[in-house]
Amino acid sequence: MFKRLLGKPKQETNALATLDKLNETLEMLEKKESVLLKKATAEVERAKEFTRAKNKRAAIQCLKRKRLYEQQVEQLGNFQLRIHDQMILLEGAKATTETVDALRTGAAAMKAMQKATNIDDVDKTMDEINEQTENMKMIQEALSTPIGAAADFDEDELEAELEELEGAELEEQLLQPATTAPSAPIHMPAGRQQVRPAAQHSRTEEDELAALQAEMAL
Repeated sequence: MFKRLLGKPKQETNALATLDKLNETLEMLEKKESVLLKKATAEVERAKEFTRAKNKRAAIQCLKRKRLYEQQVEQLGNFQLRIHDQMILLEGAKATTETVDALRTGAAAMKAMQKATNIDDVDKTMDEINEQTENMKMIQEALSTPIGAAADFDEDELEAELEELEGAELEEQLLQPATTAPSAPIHMPAGRQQVRPAAQHSRTEEDELAALQAEMAL
């Protein structure tokens, strides 16, 4: 493992150095390609001049050199393509190596955490939590238990009494007469007197007779 850890920086350095070398080579090939293209263009211009001067042989020589330059440009393009392919492969390999190293580091960290957290310690901690929870429940039940005179009350009797009160209240509501609106006063026609009830008239005569007898006794 230590060899692997020590070798990783060296491998990474080698990959970076290789990429730098490939980039330098690619830049050099691009510069040569640019120079060859300029030379090919110059040969075309010279061929035009010789053509205008009716120097056909010299014009043909210029076109031959132009084609040679173009062949070299094509060859340099193939070289650049190969270098690009190599750089892509190298960058992919570098990314793969970095990914594997990251996964290896994560696995080592997880393994270290698992060693620090023993399963027995976890079980012990959970048992302690459950024990404390049960103790708290017992404390809450003890605090909610009635004491003194309230402890002597029978819950069943209290519930039965409450049901009787509710039944009596319901019965009283059912027997209570419905509220009626006050009757409207009766208007008698004019000239007609209201006839008093006979009982009331009899009571008045008896009172008058009693008062007369009292006066005679005096």
